[in-house]
Amino acid sequence: MDLPAPFEWHGEHIGIELPGGRALFTTRRGGVSTGPYASLNLAAWTDDEPAAVARNDELLAAAVCVPRGALAIGTQVHEAAVRRVTVPPAPADAQERYDGQATALSDVAAVVLTADCLPVALISCGAVAMVHAGWRGLAAGVLEEGVRALRELGADGPVAAAIGPGAGVCCYQTGAEVHDAFARHGAAVRAGDHVDLKAVARRELRAAGVHEIHDVGLCTICSDPELFFSYRRDGGLTGRQAGAAWRA
Repeated sequence: MDLPAPFEWHGEHIGIELPGGRALFTTRRGGVSTGPYASLNLAAWTDDEPAAVARNDELLAAAVCVPRGALAIGTQVHEAAVRRVTVPPAPADAQERYDGQATALSDVAAVVLTADCLPVALISCGAVAMVHAGWRGLAAGVLEEGVRALRELGADGPVAAAIGPGAGVCCYQTGAEVHDAFARHGAAVRAGDHVDLKAVARRELRAAGVHEIHDVGLCTICSDPELFFSYRRDGGLTGRQAGAAWRA
C-alpha cells in the first residue's frame, strides 16, 4: 500500500518526519497478542494478557528508540486535557486523565492509543505532542489545547500536524448529538448522516494557527481488518494502536 508523502512505511508501521520531530502511527501488526487483540495491542485495560501488552509496549518503545519507561501516556477520557510532560514519566502517570501528551524533553515519546478516534501529532522545533481526538475531544478543543501546550513548553516556530489512521467520513455514521457538536462548521464536515472528523480536525488545527497539515488518509473501520484495530467494526472487542511523537 502506497502512502501519501511525507508519510512512509517504518517496518510494519507508518512514520512521518517533520521539522523538529517524528511521529509513528502503529498498525496492529508485529506484536505478540492473540485472538481479538492480535497482535500489537497496546491497551492494558483490555482483557488481553498483561504480559503480552507489556511485551508490545517494549516493541513500541524500541520502534521510537526510547526506553519503555519513557513512553508518556495517560488514561484517555474523551476530553481536552493535554499533559505538559516536563520530567520523565512515572508508572503512576498512566492513571492520570489526559487525552494528549506534550513534551520538550528529547528522550521521551508522547503517546496516545486509538481504535477509530484520530491520533494527531503536533510537531515543532522545541516541543512535540500527540493528541487523542475523538468527536468529544474535538468538540471540546483538544487540538487547540495541544498547540497551546507546545507554546507553553517553549515552541516558538511553526507547528506542523500529522493526522494518523482513524474513522473516515466513509464509515463514520452518527446521530444528531455529533452533528450538533460540529454545526458551526456547516456542510463542510458532513456527508448526509456521516461526519468527517478529519475535516473537523483540519479546520480546528488551522484555527489554532497550524497551516502545515498532513493526513495519511486511512480509515480504521474499512481498511484491512488485519491492519488496524477498530472499535466500531469489531463491536468493542478489540485492541488499540498507538500514535507516538518525539523530538528529533
